[in-house]
Amino acid sequence: MPFTNQTEEKQIERAVLVGLSCPSFNTDQDADERTMDELRALAETAGAEAVAMTLQRRPAPDARTFIGEGKAEEVKQLAEMNDASLILFDNELSPSQMSNLEELTGRTVLDRSALILDIFAQRARTGEGKLQVELAQYQYILPRLAGMGKAMSRLGGGIGTRGPGESKLESDRRHIRSRIDKLRRDLEQVRQVRSVQRRQRKKAELPLVAIVGYTNAGKSTLMNLLTQAGVLAEDKLFATLDPTARALKLPGGKTVMLIDTVGLVRRLPHHLVEAFRSTLEQAATADIILNVCDASSPEARTHLDVTNEILQSLGCGDRPVIPVLNKWDLVGDADSALHLTGAVRISALKNEGIPALLQAIED
Repeated sequence: MPFTNQTEEKQIERAVLVGLSCPSFNTDQDADERTMDELRALAETAGAEAVAMTLQRRPAPDARTFIGEGKAEEVKQLAEMNDASLILFDNELSPSQMSNLEELTGRTVLDRSALILDIFAQRARTGEGKLQVELAQYQYILPRLAGMGKAMSRLGGGIGTRGPGESKLESDRRHIRSRIDKLRRDLEQVRQVRSVQRRQRKKAELPLVAIVGYTNAGKSTLMNLLTQAGVLAEDKLFATLDPTARALKLPGGKTVMLIDTVGLVRRLPHHLVEAFRSTLEQAATADIILNVCDASSPEARTHLDVTNEILQSLGCGDRPVIPVLNKWDLVGDADSALHLTGAVRISALKNEGIPALLQAIED
């Protein structure tokens, strides 16, 4: 049974956001709080309203409930006080932890990975995008079947339920495994088609320039400005899932192929990285990579690093990368923290700094 990417009725769910701060995850407490802000943005993108937020600090995660029994009871009370039906964790939970927390709180519990998967399920538009999301969801669900009773029984839908029906999931794991195998074969065919297209571009001597970067950095706005591509550009996380390729003529007369790719985010579920490999590989095979970041964000440097790490994991560490500091109009030259070698400062929204960017690509 295929995944559905739309809810029948748009409803805003009330959610309590929970995070765990411990030395094994991060020693920077400010960073923990910023990831909670990112979780809030993810929740809003999925269609939830964050009505309460709590960050637990402890030396290590609790094996049974992740945050400890006492904190779990506190979260339950927070949910009751705020009439919240959903509890969202900023970390990845094991199937047993998810099940135990649902039993303790009487609420649906989802982790960061499930939330991101749900957003992708809502936003995939092309056949390839839907295949990639479905593969990632099945891979996420398969080891969690025994502990997903409450989430899978939420008739009427909601965040985390845009997926296959519970009877098929519980009764036939072989069905899921065979579906995963078929999805992988289908995506391999897509990959082979892309490979042919790449060879054709090479023959035509058309260089490929990939726009990559952290989600909501302004990649689609830049793509639209340079090529009038008409890509959806929203102030939301993961506004673009499906890659768009357009020809771009440089000032010196040479034409390149510009491609917009899915936005990246820290702790991107590995299922998604694997499923979207055929899309992300466009960056791996590009002649030039534009690493776009929101220069006005206090975590701009971190966002650039997250993107670079994922690019390295895809095997494109040898590609020339131009750091593109977008939204520079909100920063000003007084901020020297982002004065990176070879960086280009632009404002895609205000059409500022674009000649310098085109010149850097040409060079």
